[in-house]
Amino acid sequence: MSLPDLQTLEALLIDAASTELLPRLHHVSAGQKADGSLLTEADLSLQQYLITALAEITPDISVLGEELSPEVQQAMLADAEQGVWCLDPLDGTRNFACGFPVFAISLALIRHGKVELGLVYDPLRRECFSATLGQGAWLNGEPLSGQAETSLDSALALIDFKRLPLDLAQRLATSAPYPSQRSIGSGALDWCWLAAGRVQVYLHGRQHLWDYAAGQLILTEAGGQAVTLQGEPVFINQLQTRSIVAGCNSAIFLQWAKWLGINRQD
Repeated sequence: MSLPDLQTLEALLIDAASTELLPRLHHVSAGQKADGSLLTEADLSLQQYLITALAEITPDISVLGEELSPEVQQAMLADAEQGVWCLDPLDGTRNFACGFPVFAISLALIRHGKVELGLVYDPLRRECFSATLGQGAWLNGEPLSGQAETSLDSALALIDFKRLPLDLAQRLATSAPYPSQRSIGSGALDWCWLAAGRVQVYLHGRQHLWDYAAGQLILTEAGGQAVTLQGEPVFINQLQTRSIVAGCNSAIFLQWAKWLGINRQD
């Protein structure tokens, strides 16, 4: 089966955001899930909208959405012979609920044990990041080719401190190898901003499959690299959460991994 057309998928995400997400931005009704994270009406409406639309475009491919139960998610990932869409309808839900302008829709096609397509759409900036395995990555149709080599001591870092091991968080707080860091609250956009060279290194202690599936493909197709804190590949076609160590290009990734004491194991 041929891959779905990226332009069709980009148009779908843009339409979904315009129809189901942005009209709710300043009228958010939110509840709390069992893990303490927020769930809004926008999450559920977007998920159903996209499940319905994707079924028309690719009727043989099921949709693994963040808001489905873990049992359903695992069964879909294991049994999908034609592939499975991995969807986060609203990445950055707490940002969205608070009116903080950083959130996105993330969609990836997983097939034959690999991520073959990835799209992340930021509706407020009207930026659609996309990638096809082995063919490159793009931002609004323009190629993402990575960033010129730079050194760790001049890098801007994206660091999610709250999910890191305590000793590592303390080390970074007292003796970081970079001059400044940020945290924007959207894992999918973290990957994309790294791919675009807006930041140079990235560290996250725990992400779900739907947080990283599309973004990691976009980063690697743009010339970046990523592993876990254990030096393992991030994507393993499983639901278990994964830590992230990444750089916008090979040179700075190696500097970052060396400082962290990571030996790549793939």
